[in-house]
This record gives sequence, structure tokens and C-alpha cells, in this order.
Amino acid sequence: MTDATAPAADKPKGKKALIFAALLALIGGGAGFYATFSGLILGAPPAAEAPEFVVPAGPIGSFVRIEPITVNLQAAGTTRHLRFSAQLEVVPAHAEEVARLMPRILDVMNTYLRALDAHELEEPAALLRLRGQMLRRVQVVTGPGHVRDILITEFVFN
Repeated sequence: MTDATAPAADKPKGKKALIFAALLALIGGGAGFYATFSGLILGAPPAAEAPEFVVPAGPIGSFVRIEPITVNLQAAGTTRHLRFSAQLEVVPAHAEEVARLMPRILDVMNTYLRALDAHELEEPAALLRLRGQMLRRVQVVTGPGHVRDILITEFVFN
């Protein structure tokens, strides 16, 4: 009967050894990942270079005023209003051409602003995102190289 009890005594040792080996493998894998990710093994990852602030060459652009826009927005059964006005910074040579395209620019702005949900405007980064979207749409209407920037002069959401 001693032979029958001997395998039973080995069984718990085998489970303990297996659990210990698995735990050791997890710790070793985690340490290897950390060493590689932090750059201890393969060197530090290349740092992302921050883009340099570039001042546009030539004179400061001309400014073309966009008429104020008031938009009704529906939010959870209530009507809220957005009042928006801005100016376009344009290349001086193209100021008259951009002014002639103002009806199309207003159409693009109205269409974009009316498509927004009220909750989108309550986000902290909403104004930055909207500014980029509107600038891109204006640049599509006016053509490449005509409009440098959009300067938001009024943004009231109530």
C-alpha cells in the first residue's frame, strides 16, 4: 500500500510546480515587455518631433468678414440657438475672389452648422474640431492656397 500512496503524494508537488512555472513565465514575459517597451533592450524609441511653428511668408493676409449666422439646433425636445461669426484670413491677392465666393461659403457654413447635434457643441474640444472642419470646407470652395485660416469672432451657444 505504500506504492499506492506514493503517487498521491507526488500529485500535489506536480500542481505546485506547474503553478510556480506559469507564474514565473508571466513575470518573465511582463519584465521582457517592459524592458523592450521602455527602451532598455533595443534603445529608446525615436521621439516624435514636434512640428515647428511656421510663420507664413510674405505679408499678413487680408481678412474677409463672414456675416453672422444664427442656427436653431434641436436638443432633447428643446430648441437651442448657435450664433456664429468669423473672419477668413486670405492671401491678399485673392481677397476679392474670396469675397465674390461668400454666398457659397455661407451655404457651406450653414449646412455644416445645421447638421450638428447640440451635444456635440458641449464637448470641451468642440470649437477646435469645428474650426478645422469649417476651414477645410471653405478651402474646398475657394480653392487651394486662397484661405489661410478661419478666425472665429463669435461663438455663442444657448
